[in-house]
Amino acid sequence: MRAVVLLFDSLNRRFLPPYGASGIHAPNFSRLAERSTRFETCYGGSMPCMPARRELHTGRHNFLHRSWGPLEPFDDSVPQMLSENGVYTHLVTDHQHYWEDGGATYHNRFDSYEFFRGQEGDAWKGHVADPIEPEDSPRRIRHGLWRQDLINREYLRDEADHPQTRTVDAGLEFLATNRDEDGWMLQIECFDPHEPFFSYAQYQRLYGLDPEDPRRTDWPDYKRADEDVETVERIRDEYSALLSMCDASLGRILDRFDEDDLWKDTLLIVCTDHGLLLGEHGWWGKNVQHWYDENIHTPLFVADPRHGGAGETRKSLVQTVDLGPTLLDFFGIPATERMQGRSIAPVLAEDAPIREHALFGTFGGHVNVTDGRYVYMRAAVDAGNGPLFEHTLMPTHMNQRFSPAELVDAELHPPLSFTQGAPVLRLPGRAMGSSADLGTALFDLETDPEQTHPLLDDALELRMITLLLEAMRQADAPPSQYLRLGLPEHGPATEEHLLARAQHPTYLASLAPLPSAEQFAATSPVVVSPLRELMADEDRAQILRSQLGGAADSLARLAGASTLLQLAPLSPLLRHAVLAELDARLTAVPAS
Repeated sequence: MRAVVLLFDSLNRRFLPPYGASGIHAPNFSRLAERSTRFETCYGGSMPCMPARRELHTGRHNFLHRSWGPLEPFDDSVPQMLSENGVYTHLVTDHQHYWEDGGATYHNRFDSYEFFRGQEGDAWKGHVADPIEPEDSPRRIRHGLWRQDLINREYLRDEADHPQTRTVDAGLEFLATNRDEDGWMLQIECFDPHEPFFSYAQYQRLYGLDPEDPRRTDWPDYKRADEDVETVERIRDEYSALLSMCDASLGRILDRFDEDDLWKDTLLIVCTDHGLLLGEHGWWGKNVQHWYDENIHTPLFVADPRHGGAGETRKSLVQTVDLGPTLLDFFGIPATERMQGRSIAPVLAEDAPIREHALFGTFGGHVNVTDGRYVYMRAAVDAGNGPLFEHTLMPTHMNQRFSPAELVDAELHPPLSFTQGAPVLRLPGRAMGSSADLGTALFDLETDPEQTHPLLDDALELRMITLLLEAMRQADAPPSQYLRLGLPEHGPATEEHLLARAQHPTYLASLAPLPSAEQFAATSPVVVSPLRELMADEDRAQILRSQLGGAADSLARLAGASTLLQLAPLSPLLRHAVLAELDARLTAVPAS
């Protein structure tokens, strides 16, 4: 038995022809759908990248207990379990986050691995001198990744040199080398079509893009989409061009499956970690906003030689946490009792349901549940978004260790149900804003697939809260999460736990048009003063911190050259009412 997992990052299912997309050049995804079973109701779980990968290894949710980080000492790892049971595992990838502090324990669970450099500001080529920045770019947060990406692109002028191409080359090499061997699993993991949407001329021309156009619009900030219509469409076309490049890579894998007739004895899973908002609902990206369908309802294709099903569709609900147990099941290895995921084999065989609900979200953000039709997005009950705690023995963020200041209040917490008897550190956590600033929402995907009409249905919300509580309790959610969300840790939910109606004005306010310069005086500090300049004034900095909390310092650090008005798309906090109050308070305090 052999298995190939082909994972593309940030794959928006609505851009794929097998899921109804039009105007997208992706013939190999259509070809894949003809040779595999397509899943209609697959959802991600813990977001974003590394939390999703922890789910792939462990078969259980990450986001209720911890933010981005490595595999824990007590974690199950499907690749390691396969290896320990005689299945050789190999990883080829250009996903640079594996090699950062917050991902350093994942790739070592494979028997062997190859990594290809250069994606998304990967700290690859060393240039002391700053690169020449493009003059025409709407991007406001020009951090170190932005700088490094400009450098890296100088070394990726030919498609053959691109890390996606080299990753697929390495995957094909493994398949050729081990063509006559049995008992292996290969994971081909492509960082694309994750931003930046960097591709080549032949793909750009498919969408009418001019490769010589000096505008740099292929890396939008994670924010409200406040660009003009032409720019929004251009960014979506650049994503489409990169998706077409991914489609070409997929075609190379399918060619090898055809040439060596791997279909007869090799499991193929083509999946993603999550989608991406590309202007839908007025947003770019992920993490802060609601987890809309475009972000979390993911594509999944499976060709299992045991079940057939080529060209067929399955509608039963499945989730990311189910993929690891599916691999174990394929090789005849039992899942551990700690795994929440279930093998999707019954769904493949006869579309038999394996779960009643899917739980998803990001650490400190909305906690969400779906039954496949209704989606409930539960926000925190108040703007403080607390209490919120990390539970970990690996205190690292994405690309840095926890600072000593973050560890000052750490305490040893008794073992959790899934930590195999090991205690964990519990310490104050932090989130990307507060979900209470966006509000709770409930949607019916059957009657409202675009999620434009949130429901106010108390009976339905109570049913979804009951499902949410069941999912949280199965995940052994910590008590702090119930308090943060205003839900009972024990016992049934009642009408006092309803929140959608109370937070509906907040939800509507989050969709309101962004504030404009015309709403303020021409000399308003909100309009004319860079945030870095305001924060350098002690009195004004105090006003900003009292109004915005820690967001004042983080925004100043990331995009301090912008004004508060320019930063409004980046933070739900900076609505018109808040900016108006800041305008009055800042104007009343003369600059020192």
